[in-house]
Amino acid sequence: MSKAMQHAGTVPSLSETPRLFPSPRYPAVAVSGEDALYPIHRVFCVGRNYADHAAEMGVEVDREAPFYFLKDAQAIVDSGSTIAYPPGTANYHYEMELVIALGRSVFRATAEEAERAIFGYAAGLDMTRRDLQLDARAKQRPWDLGKNFEASAVMALITPASEVVKIGPQRISLLVNGDVRQDAHLSDLVWSPVEIVVHLSRFYHLAPGDLIYTGTPAGVGAVAAGDVIRGEIDGLAPVELVIGAAE
Repeated sequence: MSKAMQHAGTVPSLSETPRLFPSPRYPAVAVSGEDALYPIHRVFCVGRNYADHAAEMGVEVDREAPFYFLKDAQAIVDSGSTIAYPPGTANYHYEMELVIALGRSVFRATAEEAERAIFGYAAGLDMTRRDLQLDARAKQRPWDLGKNFEASAVMALITPASEVVKIGPQRISLLVNGDVRQDAHLSDLVWSPVEIVVHLSRFYHLAPGDLIYTGTPAGVGAVAAGDVIRGEIDGLAPVELVIGAAE
């Protein structure tokens, strides 16, 4: 702040103050039937929300309450992208997930408020550096290196909730190079989308632009450069990804 501004008692608005370097823009994803994009604010992820996946990871589901980790909004990449095999890992995994996109602000929501706050749903991939995640878990450390890294949240376009049949019977599946690796139903979710929003809203003032990745079923596994991933959920646009060479 200049001496003249200090003397005058004028404090500039932070939105008007020059930045030392360009600020990154929030990413945005397409919405079915809309010209406007959905801007992304935060990315929450639910851990161990399918009992069979928890079992294959050697742990049990906590049925008292869901638990979460976060990814940066900048980790979002569009379906159909080619992304480089990430650094620091030799065990790079896919996790196919249903994604909730919020369209209303909610805090300490009731079930009815939570349902109204859900703007839409999408197919997504929670890409994971599994070796780093498991190492952190064994040392009782946070999972950030294993979960929150560049291009680790892939997302297809959003389908408005009004166009989606009640969540439950839909098949969720994932193929690698045409071979089925994950195959389950959304009825297998331990915590439903509405239950997740209700619980998460006890701890955060949730807002439009917040995404919630709801967890993955069994069948996770490693991919390599050149692999083509396709994830499908009945009634939603598929999510696709090509794994490129390491940088």
